[in-house]
Amino acid sequence: MKMFRIVPAFGLALAVGSPAMAQVTDSWTGPYVGGQLGYGFQPKDRGEAVLFDNNLDGTFGDTVNTAAGANAFSPGTCGGSAATNVPAGGCVGDRNGVDWKVHAGYDMQFGSIVVGVVGDYGRATISDSVSTYSTTPASYTMTRRLRDNASIRARAGFALGDTLIYGTGGGAWGKVRNSFASTNVANVFTGNGNDDAWGYRVGGGIEQRVAPNFSIGAQYLFTSLKDGSYNVRTSRGTSPANNPFVLVNTDGTDFRRSGDRFNSHVAAVTASFRF
Repeated sequence: MKMFRIVPAFGLALAVGSPAMAQVTDSWTGPYVGGQLGYGFQPKDRGEAVLFDNNLDGTFGDTVNTAAGANAFSPGTCGGSAATNVPAGGCVGDRNGVDWKVHAGYDMQFGSIVVGVVGDYGRATISDSVSTYSTTPASYTMTRRLRDNASIRARAGFALGDTLIYGTGGGAWGKVRNSFASTNVANVFTGNGNDDAWGYRVGGGIEQRVAPNFSIGAQYLFTSLKDGSYNVRTSRGTSPANNPFVLVNTDGTDFRRSGDRFNSHVAAVTASFRF
């Protein structure tokens, strides 16, 4: 969590220190390339759940009942992962971690206003899980992992000499890898879904020119990707014919997550070479 303290402190140092620095250049116009290193983390999603479609009509929100008519998933859900039999056993929190990117862009300056476009590509190390628990007892966990990701964004800001304060926003793409795990060894689980997720990326930052062709900065980005296509089909396997998953439709029951967005925050330091 040290990154949360380092990045704001770095940005404050740039803003406070820049007036005392000698003017390096009189324009931000031109192309640039660079990189960024930061920490990615996720908002809390305690309200997320696993939804069921037990008649396979494509509508989720059904209750999976036992042969006696009781709710087979009465122990409930938790926003994380844990191979325990009830949520009270505790959920492991979602994984946050290092995030790196390379970027390239072009800026144009009009007076004190700077506008431009920037594209980035990088790797994340975050994952987001949700688990539900049956009376069997057994646990069922659906996990998203974000790895490769990219965006193309507009950028606009205000230049104070060699200091640039800006906002940015545009379209984003991510390779989201979905997986499923369960302590239930009687039923058979088959997952399907598209790994490509699309959405948007917005944020802002501060950049300081420290040499005619080099700048450093601090940046925050929020990314929201739509990832709602992953379903898991649960079929009978070696379970008895009165198994709750096949009581309504003998072909089984489908699972999916209630949330269709994979959201994340990244705080990073940046460096750019300007041509």
